[in-house]
Amino acid sequence: MPPSDLIRSDSPDLVPQLEKEKSQGDRPPVRPQKVGFVSLGCPKNLVDSEVMMGLLARAGAELTRRTEDADVIVVNTCSFIESAQQESVNTILEMARHKVDGKAKKLVVAGCLVERFRDQIRKDIPEVDAVIGTGELEGILAATGVAPASPKNDSPFVVLPSRPEGDARAAQGRFSRESWARESWTGAIGDLPNYLYDDATPRILATPRHMAYIKIAEGCDHPCTFCIIPQLRGQFRSRRFESMIAEAERLAQSSVREVTLIGQDTTCYGEDFGLKDGLALLLEKLAHIEELRWIRFLYAYPNKITGKLLETIAQHEKICSYMDVPLQHASATVLKRMKRGGGSDVFLRSIAKMRRTVPDLTLRTSFIVGFPGETEKEFEELCDFVREAQFDWMGAFAYSDQDGAQAFDLNKKLSPREIERRRKHLMGIQRQISKKKKKALIGQEFDLLLEGESEESELLLEGRTAMHAPEIDGKVFINDFPEESTPQPGQFYRCQITEAHDYDLVARIV
Repeated sequence: MPPSDLIRSDSPDLVPQLEKEKSQGDRPPVRPQKVGFVSLGCPKNLVDSEVMMGLLARAGAELTRRTEDADVIVVNTCSFIESAQQESVNTILEMARHKVDGKAKKLVVAGCLVERFRDQIRKDIPEVDAVIGTGELEGILAATGVAPASPKNDSPFVVLPSRPEGDARAAQGRFSRESWARESWTGAIGDLPNYLYDDATPRILATPRHMAYIKIAEGCDHPCTFCIIPQLRGQFRSRRFESMIAEAERLAQSSVREVTLIGQDTTCYGEDFGLKDGLALLLEKLAHIEELRWIRFLYAYPNKITGKLLETIAQHEKICSYMDVPLQHASATVLKRMKRGGGSDVFLRSIAKMRRTVPDLTLRTSFIVGFPGETEKEFEELCDFVREAQFDWMGAFAYSDQDGAQAFDLNKKLSPREIERRRKHLMGIQRQISKKKKKALIGQEFDLLLEGESEESELLLEGRTAMHAPEIDGKVFINDFPEESTPQPGQFYRCQITEAHDYDLVARIV
């Protein structure tokens, strides 16, 4: 992919315009379609939106940030939990009003909600003109009317329905396609998604100029009973090693200084190739890209964190000393019902090893509260574990019943009121831990990546240290900097922490 295919959403040349067509008689030139995007959900979904925007831009569409100016509106949806589904539906209905009161002629719905409710969307929301599943991103051209329905042979997308390397997974007995067969879902398509973008795929980066996500794998093989991601995204499949290096190098050349590796389980990277410690090898290679300053990865699976991975993080300054390990619970009995394994004792030993191997480690996790059958004793075990583990960052999610997940059929469901009570109680414990940890940082100095003017006040700037992953952790507010120069977004500065709050910090640039 030539460098011109890597386009920033904040650049003046947001979208390459169509070349003026040669006049044929008095026929006026064709105006390119204006397409507006609304992307919901996680960074993995954002990358899918970037890919669809990239293909549309290459085909000659004009992208707009203002949905009220769009001829076509695309809503990329999330369907992970009930609240995400409701947000997706509400957004679709909101965008549908542009077809009635605005200039929009088409409304396209994409993403995970389509994999769950394809036919229902078509039936209940007649304003929707087309739907695009997670494995059908290349269909965005036909869906928007920017390209004919039949894909061209020179499509920039690389679709990999099968690969010999994938046999390594079958040899391990780790995945059975039949075990993930879709059963009686409304609008279910016949096969699991198998799409996978690569470095030849055009992307329009919707993130700030200085940072970008790289999706290193798609899908998931884990049989967690609370989750429907394997049905929505398909079996786990890794991107080619060389493809990600090429993409990272181009990102670095286009002024990106921080890359975040994402996937349903980044620590499984390369297993379908028969590759051992694939994530560690990838991180080590990325650390040699000169222009990159920070490299991090999210969504690590607890029992996949190897000594090699920890040593690689510790050995390379560019790899942030940051671990995101969603543990989901600490009670061994609850984890068994979740089909995840582990428990508080196992996790505490693993955490001790992480902190021993990686100096100044920042540790993030998340838990599900109110899983079916969760007793008061099991919940208290989780609370005690959080007090002992002393996480830097933690999220707690209320269990969400999902038709299609194995946990949907479990008995002893807790009431929403009781689940929320437990969630608030657990977050209250973490708030005190976070407050204590943040106060301990006062007076210390850190490298800071400046993001720009704060949303809280135009009198403040805000940024992140290596302890802060994009979008999910607290913020660092800057209220003092040298008068002789105005700090610029996307640049690194040295800062000193001067105040601490429950989750956020206040600092001055030194």
